[in-house]
Amino acid sequence: MPWRGQSMEERREEFVRRALSSERSKSALCREYGISRPTGDKWIKRFKSGESMENKSRAPFHTPNKTDAATESSIVALRLKHPAIGAKKLKRILENKGEPAPAYSTINAILQRNGLITKEASAAATPHIRFEKISPNEMWQTDFKGHFAMKNGCRCHPLTVLDDHSRFCLCLDARENERCEGVKESFARIFAQHGLPDTLLCDNGNPWGTVQSVGYTSFEVWLMDFGILTKHGRIRHPQTQGKEERFNATLLRERIRYREYEGFAHAQRDFDEYRDFYNYERPHHALRLETPSKRYSDSARKLPQQVEEWVYGSDVCIRQIKSSGYLTFRGQGYFLSEAFGGKTVGLIESDNGSGVFFVLYRQFCIAKLSIDDRVVLARRAFRWKLETPQNV
Repeated sequence: MPWRGQSMEERREEFVRRALSSERSKSALCREYGISRPTGDKWIKRFKSGESMENKSRAPFHTPNKTDAATESSIVALRLKHPAIGAKKLKRILENKGEPAPAYSTINAILQRNGLITKEASAAATPHIRFEKISPNEMWQTDFKGHFAMKNGCRCHPLTVLDDHSRFCLCLDARENERCEGVKESFARIFAQHGLPDTLLCDNGNPWGTVQSVGYTSFEVWLMDFGILTKHGRIRHPQTQGKEERFNATLLRERIRYREYEGFAHAQRDFDEYRDFYNYERPHHALRLETPSKRYSDSARKLPQQVEEWVYGSDVCIRQIKSSGYLTFRGQGYFLSEAFGGKTVGLIESDNGSGVFFVLYRQFCIAKLSIDDRVVLARRAFRWKLETPQNV
């Protein structure tokens, strides 16, 4: 039967009036309007009781599993405090605090309902799978987060250090610049607090490193004194320090973009607060929603009170590096780095007798020389395996 421009309510009322006037049998009218007998009876009953002929909500009168207002308010408040934290991590934070935590799909619905989800936040919630070291302190990663202006007109240079295995943030310092002196101050503090790593991964810029043609930096030599090997990512390949790059992006997305810092003291207070949150409260997808603190423990290698003299083996030829960075050996000068000025190194010949000598600084090989060609073949540090030399 055509609708003739009627609304659904008008069509139902027309059916009821025709049925009550006995114009046709109820069965015939139901067939004419394309409804069942029980539906026809339902509309007649509603009409007689004065109820509306509109469709009623199918929502249940009682929803025992509905999230209570207090829990929803807690979720909303937590999201407002940490705008870039997603539903899964919010759920784990609430659980860790012993607070009611509905399913993360429910939390996601609450965020949607309160207008707290953006496309950017959804994209950022995609987990990343990265390689990691087997245990804490095998490798730390470090970098400077891009500097930014503060309200006092100065620029803040955040220095960050991350443990590769646990993602534990060891350092988040608001530095005035990116010079070696300030970096050493920060590292000396975290060495005293957490012990020493085996390796430090960083990029090729100052103060971490420099191009191999000009040798080593004073920061690298300073780390060698503590038995720490510096490794550098490939030039223009920031993905080598993926965890550090990700942390810096997270720091910007979750904290810096929402703040206006008065000065360094204000920035440092906020950085300290965020570092505690990141290490002890914020779940990490790569850690199966555990916090970094659950996987981190301090290094067994403690910061020594002073750097002790290194004793080389009897088969090692001892030389002292000049202040200019040159090593003199068999009447020929070889440039290593000014950072080694005044340091004592050892030279040991290759087993194949090819005229190649390895230059050792403490437990590291720092260069390879060709005596026949009188050139430095390589300046790349790695750990040297010796049986007799030891630290005394």
